[in-house]
Amino acid sequence: LACTTLAEHLLESELFGHVRGAFTGAWKDKPGRLEAAQGGTVFLDEVGELPPDLQAKLLRFIDEHRCERVGGSDTVTVDARIIAATNRDLEAEVRAGRFRQDLFFRLNVVGIRLPALRERMEDLPVLTEHILAFLCARHRRSPLQLAADFRPELAAYAWPGNVRELVNA
Repeated sequence: LACTTLAEHLLESELFGHVRGAFTGAWKDKPGRLEAAQGGTVFLDEVGELPPDLQAKLLRFIDEHRCERVGGSDTVTVDARIIAATNRDLEAEVRAGRFRQDLFFRLNVVGIRLPALRERMEDLPVLTEHILAFLCARHRRSPLQLAADFRPELAAYAWPGNVRELVNA
């Protein structure tokens, strides 16, 4: 779930679900992503963007494995693992008071820092081959090869948008 793509109240509904009539457009009960992940895993992309009240609700879910749907009073128990990613320095966000320290400690059990693409340019050839193969398959095109004389052009660029920018390029 991309935590940056929805307004706060819609993000809450997407995470925790909602009951019929909870808000305009809630015409039926809907389980949230956390509930739907029963026995599995939920990936929260850009978790550093969560607003403070959703941080508190997510913390409660992590601690108790329980939540309520938006507009509901019944408690739902869920056994799901959470994997979270962010491009923010969450330790700095905690120090600045923008991210809950207790949530940071619950999420930061196993931390993996992936260096920016500009710091691992040796990955560029493999990434470009993979991206080309993926895009050709998605668009039902014959496999393509990147022209050899274009590789130095790619390597000379700093890729401030990282792999997402590379995919779009």
